[in-house]
Amino acid sequence: MMKRFKEKWNIESNWQLALILIVFSVTGSAALVVRKLVFGWIGVTPETEWWIRVPLYIAILFPAYQILLLIVGTTFGQFRFFYAFQKKSMGFMCRKRKNSDIEA
Repeated sequence: MMKRFKEKWNIESNWQLALILIVFSVTGSAALVVRKLVFGWIGVTPETEWWIRVPLYIAILFPAYQILLLIVGTTFGQFRFFYAFQKKSMGFMCRKRKNSDIEA
């Protein structure tokens, strides 16, 4: 499995792969902390209706994760990888959206 990740992401060393996996882990945890802080700040509680919580969760978590991924990746010396990773991810999402607009 590690070999597959290294080939797919064009990574040369096991050390770089370990750093990248650590960055993904730290970023996911940090994004949830940010979500919790923002929910507390705007007054969203577990009693808030789900149809309000879910869109807010997505609206807060997605951009927070993207920003944190670059910050944490830079901290671990992997900015170049995560910048390219995000460009590729965003490009994929934009292509998907454009294709769905054409089909509609």
